[in-house]
Amino acid sequence: MRHGAHKAAKENPCIQVAQLLFSPSRGSHSTRSVRAVQFAANDGAILGIDQALADKLNEIAPQTRRAMREAARAAERRSNIIVSTSLAALVGTAATSLALANPESPISLAADPATTTTQLKRVTPTSTVSRSTDRTPLNEVASNATASSDSASESAASGTTTSADGESQQTSNEGDWQLTDDGSSLDVNSMSRSTASNPQVAARMDSDYDLLPEGFNPNHATGENGGNAYPWGQCTWYAFERRVELGLPVGSYFGNGMDWANSASTFGYWVDSTARHQGDVVVFQPGQLNADAYYGHVAIVEKIHKDGSIEVSESNVKGLGVISHRTISASDAKQLQYIHY
Repeated sequence: MRHGAHKAAKENPCIQVAQLLFSPSRGSHSTRSVRAVQFAANDGAILGIDQALADKLNEIAPQTRRAMREAARAAERRSNIIVSTSLAALVGTAATSLALANPESPISLAADPATTTTQLKRVTPTSTVSRSTDRTPLNEVASNATASSDSASESAASGTTTSADGESQQTSNEGDWQLTDDGSSLDVNSMSRSTASNPQVAARMDSDYDLLPEGFNPNHATGENGGNAYPWGQCTWYAFERRVELGLPVGSYFGNGMDWANSASTFGYWVDSTARHQGDVVVFQPGQLNADAYYGHVAIVEKIHKDGSIEVSESNVKGLGVISHRTISASDAKQLQYIHY
């Protein structure tokens, strides 16, 4: 049995042709755009779809030209805001870095203080003088300068002074310049003639200037090398220590007591048989004046008496390291050797 159903009414062909001819195929008024807008406006309720899907469809639905322009302007404003914020942050970071790098020089972002400009005015002389008509010959200038100098010299020589009451007083200081009150000439003998770099040696050389050996060099090699190298308490050990105490040079390796005269001569010391100053080294040969029969002996001159006798200081005569003094007669002193400077 055939079920009875209403037949769908057929659409008029003329209407279909009109829709195809007059319906726009592009733009916001096209059939597709209108249907999409209607669909979005109803939130998809016609088809009964989910709300989230309807929101997504609204996002991707075709926009009108006005909506597109507004969206572009909004995007441009957001970009400008982001750029301005980034620049501000960059400037702040740079200023902070400079301040931390040099805390003593604070950075001021304020405007420069106002400055005042002063206009210079040209000074107009009261009378104008032509260079071509007002010139002074150089010979006249030189003559005037010489005259002024002579006048100043005469004034200085006459010694014109002004008293407290305002009156001028004429004085004279004519005479010869003198180095001393009595007008005596400079005594060159009172000046040091020594070229020694050691002040103690220089003082002794000045008193012996006429007695020095020909060609004597006060700055000869001393032989000192690392300090006192002699056995403690021996006569040589004490002689080294005493010479250093008096500021006089001495060698570190002159050998035994009897060898000191020859060793000193080798280095350039002045050696003879006359005691001259405090600090001279006295050299005893083996057995001489009770010196050691094998090593000899050395001592230091402390005093020279008017009769020619000398007083010496020495070590190891009364025991190892014991410092003692004794006086040697003038006749015995002439038999010994002495190292000077």
